[in-house]
Amino acid sequence: MNAPVKVDPSLEDAIQATKSMREIDRKRYLWMISPALPVLGIGILAGYQFSPRPIKKIFALGGPLLLHVIIPTIDTLIGKDASNPSVEEIKQLENDPYYARLVKTFIPLQYIANVYACYLTSRKQTSFLDKILLGISMGAINGIAVNTAHELSHKQDRIDHLLSHLALVPTGYNHFRIEHPYGHHKRAATPEDPASSQMGETFYEFWPRTVFGSLKSAIEIETTRLKRKGKKFWSKENELLQGWGMSAAFHSSMLGIFGKGTLPYLVTQAFYGISLFEIINYIEHYGLLRQKKENGQYERTMPEHSWNNNNIVTNLFLYQLQRHSDHHAYPTRPFQALRHFDEAPELPSGYASMLLPAMIPPLWFKMMDQRVLAHYKGDLSKANIYPKRRAKLFAKFGLTDPTQSSE
Repeated sequence: MNAPVKVDPSLEDAIQATKSMREIDRKRYLWMISPALPVLGIGILAGYQFSPRPIKKIFALGGPLLLHVIIPTIDTLIGKDASNPSVEEIKQLENDPYYARLVKTFIPLQYIANVYACYLTSRKQTSFLDKILLGISMGAINGIAVNTAHELSHKQDRIDHLLSHLALVPTGYNHFRIEHPYGHHKRAATPEDPASSQMGETFYEFWPRTVFGSLKSAIEIETTRLKRKGKKFWSKENELLQGWGMSAAFHSSMLGIFGKGTLPYLVTQAFYGISLFEIINYIEHYGLLRQKKENGQYERTMPEHSWNNNNIVTNLFLYQLQRHSDHHAYPTRPFQALRHFDEAPELPSGYASMLLPAMIPPLWFKMMDQRVLAHYKGDLSKANIYPKRRAKLFAKFGLTDPTQSSE
């Protein structure tokens, strides 16, 4: 007769913990989709390299097709998930290292994809147009990498900050590591914030305001931090200089290894990646405004100051960035523990589906301006309005601007 099998108690506890985490987070293994995105990029590049010439352009356009067609379609079909973890479950999710490892896995895969792309675009048989198209495809990967950097930038560990910079290196957008947690989170949904879009402001007006305004803000923040330590801007402790140095080293090494032929690719992917990220920024706080208290200070950031959405697929790709209200309420809370708020304003669809409308101002205004007005129950004076179009917006809705009626 066989003796009964003895199971190590610690192993038994581990199995039980795994089971409980699966029950807490039904999407536990679906989160692998986001770090798998660079793998899709590598697949696009391999398809371009080895496919017959007539269909190479299809693979070269793989990034935009994935981002603007395939993901929004699947996102719409699969639908939403508004479920929230309990207080106890949030603690368990926050303490599970599995999720942090997933975020960090994105970065080495991102670099493999970029080096592969530099090789392909350095070849004589790769046309200038194809270099641009491949730059757009990889720019989609590097733009979403800014979201990986975003998740890491809110951590306290210096290593996480370094990894955040690494994710930002291909786009050269390293000032984001400073400006976002210490600038945007302080000023979100106010006219003073360069990363909060205003009602009536087109994306093309927002782009230079946020790109250069955020850069200026980051320099001011880092200068102030160093000054408190008795150091100057050009100190080796300047995190901006460290990040920009990493980016310069990457781009110069790619040009040194693969030659000037890869320059159109490098420029295109950086521009497209930055623009993709800023479209998402444009969407997140459009027209929303924190009201001022009697003492002249802005009220604290509340759920109603960010546009939210619970579309499952986009949330899987973007680490639940669409649960933006909870992120602003608890900036250091990891993505897997973010919650949905019923009182938060809701977008018509997921971020992926809103990217193209955001680039078409008449369509965007048609979709969103009425939502902003409805959110403020017809009181347009409570919205964050682009000054140049303030009068036009009040006229559009047949309203009287209280700031003008008193004159």
